[in-house]
Amino acid sequence: MLREALEGLAVASGGRYVDATAGLGGHSAAILEAATSEGAPGRLLAIDRDPNAILVASERLSAYGDAVVIARGAFGDLAEIAEEHGFTEVDGVLFDVGVSSLQLEQPGRGFSFQRDEPLDMRMDPDAETSAADLVNRTDEASLASIIYEYGEERRSRRIARAIVERRPIRTTKELVAAIEAAVGRGRARDIHPATLTFQALRIAVNEELQQLDVALDAARQLLKAPGGRLVVISFHSLEDRRVKEFFRLHAKDCICPPQQPVCTCDHRATLREVTRRPLRPTLDEVNANPRARSARLRVAERLAPVGEAA
Repeated sequence: MLREALEGLAVASGGRYVDATAGLGGHSAAILEAATSEGAPGRLLAIDRDPNAILVASERLSAYGDAVVIARGAFGDLAEIAEEHGFTEVDGVLFDVGVSSLQLEQPGRGFSFQRDEPLDMRMDPDAETSAADLVNRTDEASLASIIYEYGEERRSRRIARAIVERRPIRTTKELVAAIEAAVGRGRARDIHPATLTFQALRIAVNEELQQLDVALDAARQLLKAPGGRLVVISFHSLEDRRVKEFFRLHAKDCICPPQQPVCTCDHRATLREVTRRPLRPTLDEVNANPRARSARLRVAERLAPVGEAA
């Protein structure tokens, strides 16, 4: 959803932007290109926690010289990284959350159940806890909770029980075997029975939802007021629900309970929802890239501080 992301950011020549999930650098390159289209040099801070992505993005963006700053780190650390590199009051922040194509396709990362490899799933290889650590050290009830909460897998208890019975589990193939032992292989037209469990473990290992909560508020505070744009592309309902609720919370002037007769919260809107409903990829994009089929894009715009005219 490159075109929609650029339109959502309202990229302007000479603007300052943050790509908080740089990945392979595709969005970053397009933002930089659009931000220098009329000769005024734009600037961009590109962040990713995966060192492999940093290497690819650095090479891809090298032609932009000093216009781009590349930093390794989780987007949950956005506030600190942006301050360190002088990116405050920016014109736009982009998040493209979830697992990247590089991580899915790179052998040995353990994100995909389509290959037999070590059960890792760490976006940052230096992180302390891998998926193997999680499935082998977590008690059955807590493991079922993770699979249910982050995978929305209704058969979570059966799956957790099968995993615990087959410990130690060290590879993706061993984990798939445990899941299939619990719920069967499924029908050909269904999603693979391991899909939701793999999703849940990946989210837990990388603390993706907790990172997103922190990063969204950091991005809101970084945006230039008025007019700074926040664009979030998400790929499943857990992420999109959080983004929607965050946008709607900060687009309200009062968050007191409806039954309360007088406002006491002193909350003031700092965002305007540009997209009340998420944008979805076109059929052409889905045909070209089937992984895009579940993408949802939302946009919000920073409002003027209370008491100032927009």
